[in-house]
Amino acid sequence: MSKPPNHKQDPFDPELVRELANLIAETGLSEIEVEKGDLRIRVARTLTANIQVPVAAPAAAAPPLPAAAPVPAPAEGGKAAAAHPGAVLSPMVGTAYRKPSPDAKAFVEVGTRVEAGARVLLVEAMKTFNDIVAPRAGTVTAVFVEDGQPVEFGEPLLVIE
Repeated sequence: MSKPPNHKQDPFDPELVRELANLIAETGLSEIEVEKGDLRIRVARTLTANIQVPVAAPAAAAPPLPAAAPVPAPAEGGKAAAAHPGAVLSPMVGTAYRKPSPDAKAFVEVGTRVEAGARVLLVEAMKTFNDIVAPRAGTVTAVFVEDGQPVEFGEPLLVIE
């Protein structure tokens, strides 16, 4: 039988750390912090991400197709856009960037033809830039985010048809 920790003698509570770690695993959070009196415990997990430093490079993609018509963002908060079979959803909470640097051209625009695996956006979370890549080849028919816009997990970013 374990006794409750005496915070004045031993502030470390391994059971609380285990409970917080389980909570992180269950909820998908990346970190959690608890404070009680003088005791403060922060538990964080490391997320593995494909990190690349953006560099401006000349575009080698085909010119935009003039026949592609933009798909308007739905008024009901993006639920219809998120359900679209070609929707690319944000895999995390963060800030979306449409271009690799402030003075560079956007990765994609409406009408841009992309190949599977091509970088279409960046989402910055906790000072880490994460590539958002095209899940399949196609044409970008809608872009729902502006450069530097905060995004939520599961929010539609763009549509590739």
